[in-house]
Amino acid sequence: MATSKEFLMFPLILGTIFLITFSYKWDSRQKQISQTVQQQQHERKMLIRKMCNENEKLGVKSTKDGINKNLIVDDTHRIIYCFIPKVACTNWKRIMFILRCGKPYPDPITIDPSLVHGQNKFNVLKNAEILERRDQLKNYTKFLFVRDPFVRLISAYRDKFQYKESNQYFYQNFGRVMLKLYANQSDPPNTMKEAHALQKLPSFQHFIQYLLDPRTEKEEAFDIHWRQMHRLCHPCLIDYDFIGHQETLQEDARVLLRMLKLEDEVEFPPTENNMTTSDSVSDWFRTVPLEDRRRLYELYEEDFRLFGYRRPADLLDE
Repeated sequence: MATSKEFLMFPLILGTIFLITFSYKWDSRQKQISQTVQQQQHERKMLIRKMCNENEKLGVKSTKDGINKNLIVDDTHRIIYCFIPKVACTNWKRIMFILRCGKPYPDPITIDPSLVHGQNKFNVLKNAEILERRDQLKNYTKFLFVRDPFVRLISAYRDKFQYKESNQYFYQNFGRVMLKLYANQSDPPNTMKEAHALQKLPSFQHFIQYLLDPRTEKEEAFDIHWRQMHRLCHPCLIDYDFIGHQETLQEDARVLLRMLKLEDEVEFPPTENNMTTSDSVSDWFRTVPLEDRRRLYELYEEDFRLFGYRRPADLLDE
């Protein structure tokens, strides 16, 4: 017959068995995720290599844009991050910012976006001497994050041309141009606030017309918020160690932080709900003529193909 002491030990034994089983399953799951991500990274890199080998013009085009402007360098941790606006850019910049603060690192979410955006906020590759740049590009861990090109354009439009008083710069420098050229407004309102009150803000269709206008490219008016991703990060010239996708952001972020040996010290901020679903992409492009959609795909086709995004047949083959 079991003693009272044995009865007391029974729950403890069960708890120990549960913890061992849970730990084993957790480790197995993490190993499985790691193997999947490694395979995924291999496929993403091989695709880029294949595309670059097939199209030598991609490398030539990159040299014209310059390869140093968007590459943030952290010499302490030996990291280079190529930032692409509208692809988790603020949160990754927050992480690059806190890494400069020293341990214990602040929570990235507490860093005001104004501290990480704008000129001269970070040490960038272009500030280094040529030999130092070569050493950094060869020996530092280099990463970037990309996104479906059309979804990125929707995000750029929503963020910069829908009404917010902070968007006065984009309205003044780009929005008024769109209204003059494509909305038959010879004298558009001077401020975004006035344009909003009069319901005369540029539409998404106006934005697409602006991107497709040959004068836009000729005048080098392709702002970094809608410039092609490969023109910002030059994957045919730089051999990236990690290529993350916005669509798998949280999982990719965890793997990258583990790769950088920061997983126990830095936590990637939680992601806001992504309002741009596949259905809403179709809704956004409903006002854009089919021919313009096809021309837009040609403009961003290299981004689609380099980074493994499918051709949006539902928008282009009607």
